[in-house]
Amino acid sequence: MARMTDLPERTQAALAALDCPRFEKQPFIGGPPLSRRRVAVVSSAGLMARGDRPFAGGEAGYRAIPQATPGRDVLMSHVSVNYDRTGFQQDINVVLPLDRLSELAAEGVIGSVGEHYSFMGATDPTLMQPEARALAGRLKADGVDAVVLLPV
Repeated sequence: MARMTDLPERTQAALAALDCPRFEKQPFIGGPPLSRRRVAVVSSAGLMARGDRPFAGGEAGYRAIPQATPGRDVLMSHVSVNYDRTGFQQDINVVLPLDRLSELAAEGVIGSVGEHYSFMGATDPTLMQPEARALAGRLKADGVDAVVLLPV
């Protein structure tokens, strides 16, 4: 991950000028014990299953990555000089913990594992809002009651 100070001054200025939303309330949501929860991952690493359409720059949509997808078939279409892909290339679990979640489910620590999803990072969050709302409905329909958010 690049530090702001490592980026060109023009990029630093553009990122610093972005509006950051503020929320007046912090919701609290209860639920079943972790051992009965269905867990999914939502990432911003621009991940996709082999054969899916790569993300376009600034695209607001997401890609579904079924739990059964082997790590070797998960690709990253997030390409930027400011983005270090080394961790992903060495161990997919850094950005999409497929193996770790499967292990937790097998041990009974979590109830089950749902489908995973990835957005393209560096996209205007206001453009992503309709897609995120649609994804929330999809997660709910799948019985997911816990989500690991991985901002990459």
